[in-house]
Amino acid sequence: MTSMSETKGYDGAGEPMQVVAVAGAHPPHYYSQDELVAAFLRHWGEAHHNTARLEQLHRAVAVGGRHLALPIEDYANLRGFGDSNDAFIRVGTEIGEQAVSKALDDSGLQPRDIDAIFAVSVTGIATPSIDARLVNRLQMRQNVKRVPIFGLGCVAGAAGLSRMYDYLKAWPDHVAVLLSVELCSLTIQRDDFSIPNLISSGLFGDGAAAVVAVGAERAPRWPTGGPTVLATQSQFYYDTERTMGWDISDSGFKVVLSSSVPDVVKQHLGGDIDRFLQSQGLTRAHIGSWVCHPGGPKVLQAFESALRVTEEDLALTWRSLKEVGNMSSASVLFVLRDTLAERRPAAGTLGLILAMGPGFCSELVLVRW
Repeated sequence: MTSMSETKGYDGAGEPMQVVAVAGAHPPHYYSQDELVAAFLRHWGEAHHNTARLEQLHRAVAVGGRHLALPIEDYANLRGFGDSNDAFIRVGTEIGEQAVSKALDDSGLQPRDIDAIFAVSVTGIATPSIDARLVNRLQMRQNVKRVPIFGLGCVAGAAGLSRMYDYLKAWPDHVAVLLSVELCSLTIQRDDFSIPNLISSGLFGDGAAAVVAVGAERAPRWPTGGPTVLATQSQFYYDTERTMGWDISDSGFKVVLSSSVPDVVKQHLGGDIDRFLQSQGLTRAHIGSWVCHPGGPKVLQAFESALRVTEEDLALTWRSLKEVGNMSSASVLFVLRDTLAERRPAAGTLGLILAMGPGFCSELVLVRW
């Protein structure tokens, strides 16, 4: 990696957003993959013609265990999308409050300090949205700006950071919060034996993450805070709508998940990163830290190929996948939290935060640690 002092085309001028704190929260119900496989075999064993294939798919996703929104025995009592969505609102509000409160505590700020809250999710619908419910529960100011964002899926953690960066460029004296709430287990289609649904039932977990960030005028108060965001890039890929997403049915969210995702990563991501870095006067040689969304084993291997990095470079991403599964938009924020706490790069190191999701699209966030 080239040091900052050796870069020629990039001086890092204008850093309008600093991450101050990142926190996560989970529902209390944690199950090992063995327990979950046994439960799925009990449910699907008689109807599915190949239970060995079911178990094989669940083992192949490299997940060791996951948190669930509800105790596992309660899922059989969900009578349809209405019940599942009611659980999303109830549990999502609870763990969303926990994540935001922890991030605020870690930053030394209070709920009334928040000027804007960005809330991302793709696993439930709420109107008023989860962030509105938290304004009441946490007694944020009545003039807080709320920006609920639905539909970005796995990319939304990184995209939310980008939209918060855009906001803080305009309001450098403000405090902004990004909240991700994803309860993927509530979207499982119990009568769908398609390969995408079987893979999803073994891959996705539940959790919430919150990021507190401040604009340039407030950043000097946190000299030992998190990374500063230097630039972002959104990239959309034409005619890839069926790569990932939902079909909305009477029973709720039915997963769309194409086996082509790793190929799309390999085809596009490396070039996107190079062009983005070039626009900042940088090359990959300047990047010393990678915070990636843990999409799944094949997706992570495609990331390694596209980024020309090793499994060790993405060690925290691999660990997050193993310990809690893919939590959609929340996952990349959990990896950011773990990077801050356990593997913080040396001061001045440049890094990339990145994720991909429905559209199909990618989001790149350039940071300085």
